[in-house]
Amino acid sequence: MSTRPLIGLSLDSEEAGGWSKMPWYALRQNYCAAVAASGGLPVALPHEADAAEAYLDKLDGLVITGGAFDVDPSLFGAEAKHETVKTKDARTRFELAILNGALARDMAILGICGGQQLLNVALGGTLIQHIPDHVPDALAHEQPNPRTEAGHAVQLVKGTRLHAICGADELQVNSAHHQAAAGVGDGVVINARAPDGVIEGIEAPDRRFCIGVEWHPEFHISAGDKRIFDAFIQAARGDASR
Repeated sequence: MSTRPLIGLSLDSEEAGGWSKMPWYALRQNYCAAVAASGGLPVALPHEADAAEAYLDKLDGLVITGGAFDVDPSLFGAEAKHETVKTKDARTRFELAILNGALARDMAILGICGGQQLLNVALGGTLIQHIPDHVPDALAHEQPNPRTEAGHAVQLVKGTRLHAICGADELQVNSAHHQAAAGVGDGVVINARAPDGVIEGIEAPDRRFCIGVEWHPEFHISAGDKRIFDAFIQAARGDASR
C-alpha cells in the first residue's frame, strides 16, 4: 500500500469565456504542489455532488479550496444577501456534500479561504458577508500587493492545535477575502485572528484533523504554512492506515 495519502482538492469553475468557449474547471498549481511537497498525492475533484460518497471512498483527506466567490447567505440563515456577494451554486452544492461526508467519516479536512468559510458554516457557524460594513477600521483583507507576499499578520491562539502545529504566536499571511467567520458552531474553536479582530482560523479539536484558515498557506509564505500542510498530510496518512 502506498504511504502517500490520496488528497482530494475541490476545483473552481467558470462559465464559458476566457480560457475556453465552454464552461471550465480551474485550480492553481500551488494547491497541488503544496500537497505533494508534504507527501500527499493530489487529485482534483469535479463538481459531481451525487458522487461525493464515491469520491470519499477513495480519498484519505480533503482540501476545500478558495475562489473569487461567496457562500450563499441562505446557508447560514441570513435573510438578505449583500450586494457584493457572488455565488457559484453548483460548486458550493458539491463542496458542501463532500465536506459533510468527510465530517461524518472524521477524515482529515483542511479549508482554505472560502473553504474555511464553508467549513465554518458546515460546522454550524455564520459569516460576515462584507467585512468593511461590519468591522470598524478593518485591514485590507483583499490585499493590494501580490498573493506571493504577506499582507498582514495573524495572531495564533495559544492552546489550539494550529498554534502547536505552527510553533509560533504570530504568522505573516497573504489575504484575499471580503467575507469571514462571524459566529462559530458548538465545539468549534477560533485559532487565529487578525489585528482588527477578524477571525482568521477555526478548528474542531475533537476531530482527527479539521482546520480552516482564511489565508492561503499553499503559497508557503512562512514556515508555519508548510507545517500546516505537513500536519494535514500526517493526519490523512493516519486515515489511510486505519
